[in-house]
Amino acid sequence: MSNFKRATVVGGAPPRNALFNLRDIKIIEYKPVLPAEILSTVLDYVPAADLIRCARVSRRMREMVYDDTRWVQKLRLMGCWNEAEARARANILRKDSVGSGALLDGRTQAGSPTKKANPRIPTQSPRKSSDLLSEISSEQSQNGSSSDGFDLAPLTPIPRPLSPANTLENSALLGIMGTVQSIRGKARDEYGRLHTALRSYYKDALRTKHAANAKIFRTFRDPNQQAQMLSQLLRFASSDISIGRAQRDERLNTMVDAFEEAVAREYEQGLKVGDVDGRMKKYAAVLVTLNGGKRAVNEFITQNPLLQSKDELGDPMDCFSASSSDLFFLEEAYSFFRYLTSAFNEQLAIISQVFPPTVNVADAFLKRVADEIISPYLNTIFDTAHSTSTESYLRAVSGTYEQCVMMISNLNPPSSPESFDDTYAGVVAEAYSPHFQTYLDAEQAFFKRRSDAEVNGWERQLTQQDASIELLYMANVNRQADKRDFMSSFKKVVMMPVNVLPAFPFGTKPTTAKAIADDNKIEPPSSQGPSRSQAPVPVGSAPPRTSSPSLEPPTTELAAKAAIMKSRLEGIKSLFSLEVALSLVHMAKASLERTAAFAKTESRFQAAARTQCETIFITLLKTLGNHHVRTGFDKAVSHLSKYNPRSVNDRDGNNNHQGVAPLVTFLELVNVGDLIQQMLDVFFEQELAATKLADRNDFLSPVLKEKKRFEQMLDERVAAGLNKGIEVLMAEIEYIAATTQSTEDYNPGAAGTALTDVMDVGPSSTAVWIVDVVSAHTKMLVGSTDKNMLDVFNQEVGLRLFQTLCKHLKRQRVSVAGSIRLISDMNHYFAFVQTLKNKDILQYFKALRELSQIYLIDPHNAKEMAAIIADTDRYLGIFRPEEVYEFAERRADWYQVKTKVEKAMYGMDCIVM
Repeated sequence: MSNFKRATVVGGAPPRNALFNLRDIKIIEYKPVLPAEILSTVLDYVPAADLIRCARVSRRMREMVYDDTRWVQKLRLMGCWNEAEARARANILRKDSVGSGALLDGRTQAGSPTKKANPRIPTQSPRKSSDLLSEISSEQSQNGSSSDGFDLAPLTPIPRPLSPANTLENSALLGIMGTVQSIRGKARDEYGRLHTALRSYYKDALRTKHAANAKIFRTFRDPNQQAQMLSQLLRFASSDISIGRAQRDERLNTMVDAFEEAVAREYEQGLKVGDVDGRMKKYAAVLVTLNGGKRAVNEFITQNPLLQSKDELGDPMDCFSASSSDLFFLEEAYSFFRYLTSAFNEQLAIISQVFPPTVNVADAFLKRVADEIISPYLNTIFDTAHSTSTESYLRAVSGTYEQCVMMISNLNPPSSPESFDDTYAGVVAEAYSPHFQTYLDAEQAFFKRRSDAEVNGWERQLTQQDASIELLYMANVNRQADKRDFMSSFKKVVMMPVNVLPAFPFGTKPTTAKAIADDNKIEPPSSQGPSRSQAPVPVGSAPPRTSSPSLEPPTTELAAKAAIMKSRLEGIKSLFSLEVALSLVHMAKASLERTAAFAKTESRFQAAARTQCETIFITLLKTLGNHHVRTGFDKAVSHLSKYNPRSVNDRDGNNNHQGVAPLVTFLELVNVGDLIQQMLDVFFEQELAATKLADRNDFLSPVLKEKKRFEQMLDERVAAGLNKGIEVLMAEIEYIAATTQSTEDYNPGAAGTALTDVMDVGPSSTAVWIVDVVSAHTKMLVGSTDKNMLDVFNQEVGLRLFQTLCKHLKRQRVSVAGSIRLISDMNHYFAFVQTLKNKDILQYFKALRELSQIYLIDPHNAKEMAAIIADTDRYLGIFRPEEVYEFAERRADWYQVKTKVEKAMYGMDCIVM
């Protein structure tokens, strides 16, 4: 054993413990200097190869580099990521994982227990680059999938050749971007395949000084393949957003531009010589593959022969007459669009041969043709027509729009006709937008102006006719008579004897001045009525007024006034005309047809055009209703109120009177009004409802509201006229009853004539006449008005007839012998009222028929007479006993039975015990 001992150090430091250094060590915790968000943003601008190096730094950096969203963003920049496809794949994987998880749990319970994985990644010793690359692709290798391509990417500046087994074929390389799958969690693998395939070409393109020496042109000799590779390199470069991107994009774009320029020269040479199936088709496909073919499309449109020879299609001034610019010929515009359609179809056929279906050349070509050919042509026509004639302008706008719409059905687009139709509708709308609102305003004003002129012209014509007739009738009258008061002379006419004034038979010719002057009877009416030189009047309408009398005018003021009043009463039937209504309807139809051209097609004009069509129909209703029909009815009622039954002198006592002439003509006017209403109903159904321009079931529609307002106005005017007509009719009935009812009818022998043993038990001639007159007027309304108004008219006629007959009966003296004729008359009236089919009115005439029985009672049966008079149930509550008593006073023998009847009724013969 050695005896060596360490010498003691004098004056040195005392010896220290071996664990002293460990106690002095400070544990330093390393924390990241930058937040994770900033680090993630920095990594976005790191090249792909450098990202793999960054993954070696730490587990945290590895997680950030491997984040799938980073690689999805790169694929999205290249246009290779489809989010919908990724979502669909994720849903499928989620459903599969649910089933496989249940199966895995069953296997674990049946077999040996599995070892729980440590959530933390254990600390490993430093590894080589190859180990890191193996770890990067560990997930794919465990699933047996192919390599992601990053294991082949050179991570060091020293280039390393690729193994032959991993080299992609040229054919697969051309379409590699089309093979990228959108799978969540696998985006890094997909990007790695693209990076491995295209990186060498991308780097070479950036390093090469001359484009012709690039690897892409040395590897691929076909221009189409070269264009395809360049297109893929452009997309690949969009994912490289690292420092120096602008310089890299500039170099790559320079190479692409040189290639595009060379291909474009070849394409232009083929375009000049018309080599459609040769160079044009070949190099157009190359340009389409390169960048969508914008250069080829622009060259094709710019040098197109259709645009070069657009003046040969037609001159817009040919649509106007050389002598008068007011004349517009729409046929010339039709010829222009026909030639344009033919030439355009020829170019569409060339487009389908040259360009692939994926390139929409037809839409761009159509827009260019619209801007340079269609719009200038239409603008010239519209400006010229608008400055010369409104009607020509309206015809030009509507007619050319219809031709433009028709043109779309004759074109043959090469592909996607729906898109082409939308583009065509857009260019047509652009061409007509500056003129559409002007057209609507002009159309509305034009129809309003013409319709008002038509109605005013009709009224002016009637006024001139009245003035000419009055001037003709008053021509031979003494000028001193003109100074007299007009109202006093009118009263003379009204109150003059019956045989002085002319009659007003329905359908007769105007009374001649000679007949009025000589107080002669009117000639019988001829079968041929007066006619107008205008359009024929339909059946059921009133004959027009004659323009002037045929013979010399009267020589006295009284006869002239009578002739003027008769002419105005006859003029009721022509206060509004069916011809005017037809003319207005034709005007409205023409305006609707022009405007409907914009409403029938789906465009930006459709809603405004439909509103315009409704406005035109509303204007028609207002013009025809307020300015024509209403005015005519008001004048008719005014003329009708001036009728005096005393002025009629054609009653011969043989029941040959044809009716109340003013009322007959007014009922004819009602028929004309009903025809006008039916005409408007048919017009609405055919022109608006059938063409879907208006909804007949939309009660809030302005059209239906105005239509209901027109019908209400017509019903009100008809009701007012019928009310006045009923008054006139009852005045006529009173006059007939007062002048034709003989005292011998109800009181035989009162005039001193001898009584005969054989008596006529039939109705009197007066009763027959009254029934015939009333029946003739009530039948005239059947079919011309609705059922409700007809029922109201019949009810009012029946009620007023009842009142008139009661008044007439109180003016008569009825004997027992004459009561049989009275009962026959009441039965005749009752039979007529039954035809009116009104139960309420029928009760009145039942009571009137029972009332007539009191005249048949023998005067010796006064008590029975009193009982019948006091029996209120007998008269259905219509007559009170006091009223029946008044009728009983009209007995011829009343003064003989009065005392007995009153004693029986009022108990005057009772004795107080």
